[in-house]
Amino acid sequence: MSRFVQLHVLTSYPPANLNRDDLGQPKTARVGGVERLRISSQSLKRAWRTSDVFKTALAGKIGTRTRLLKNYAISALTKAGVAEKDATAWATMIAKSYTHKDLTDRKGKTEKEKEEEGSDKEKKQLVHVSPEEMKSLDNLLALLAAEKRAPKNDEINTLIHEQTAVDIAMFGRMLASKPDHNIEAAVQVAHAIGVHASAIEDDYFTAVEELNEYRNPEDNTGAGYLDQAGFGAALFYLYVCIDREQLKKNLGGDEALTRRALQALAEAVLKVAPTGKQNSFASRAYAHFALAEKGSQQPRSLSLAFLKPVGGADYAAEATGALLRIRENMEKVYGPCADASMRIDALAGEGSAAALAEFVAGE
Repeated sequence: MSRFVQLHVLTSYPPANLNRDDLGQPKTARVGGVERLRISSQSLKRAWRTSDVFKTALAGKIGTRTRLLKNYAISALTKAGVAEKDATAWATMIAKSYTHKDLTDRKGKTEKEKEEEGSDKEKKQLVHVSPEEMKSLDNLLALLAAEKRAPKNDEINTLIHEQTAVDIAMFGRMLASKPDHNIEAAVQVAHAIGVHASAIEDDYFTAVEELNEYRNPEDNTGAGYLDQAGFGAALFYLYVCIDREQLKKNLGGDEALTRRALQALAEAVLKVAPTGKQNSFASRAYAHFALAEKGSQQPRSLSLAFLKPVGGADYAAEATGALLRIRENMEKVYGPCADASMRIDALAGEGSAAALAEFVAGE
């Protein structure tokens, strides 16, 4: 069985603002001496794990990322008839179990210190919880409501346990206070980078006031609202590396689920884009080129192909050619970097996306 699966993907997006920075502008990176558009790996991974592709193929196997488990527990307890004061106290104990070591290890601290520590961690730490772990939480909340009592330490210390959430298995989980339940990510995702120089432009837009007859006569402006939004267009290179052995291990050795997960991931990588500003730009796109490789050799990105920005009049064809040339030259120097490969090329009408996904999923 090949250990690693690598995906090299080229996708062209028209004017868009898929992934914004703190100022609302498209994210960028300076590569090869020029400014490129960029889509962060975090944005890509969230788009894939929340996509209809994942929801359809992996129903019941997708986790929940939240820092509102305390609120969730309070709501469930009060709906079950627990007094709000008790529900808040019990829910606070439960929420701390996700951000602290075993509660029995917190001796020597005053109640105020424990409360302040818990409050700070609960505000800052997002917890990625599997469906199995959410079910364990629901079962405990139902038990507490039925027996009208607070949770015991041994009950809340076992809320995080073995799980088979596909997104956690793929992208990992880090719980600083509970390292025994950390999950090593099986899928590494690079930031998608434009293969050519791109300029960020500003879209100046207005919303027209349609009841102008009721406006103050001294105010003769026609617009009800005006603003500007940044956008850019680029052809992106994306690299994804999958440790198939790690993924299967994270999924409890379930080969069938591993295949489903890989097939869904391959489809999402080819078809799903971040949702930023989609209503304004409708910048949905499928990958026009993808190369999948499998083998046990040390993985490598082919981003070197685009260190020199692509130029000319046909970015799509030139990017494809540059990618394949670098791959061929790397193999001349290092030998075969994969045991098997498959590609699709929408420009040439070659290959099948469904067949590529099956190739990625296979051993």
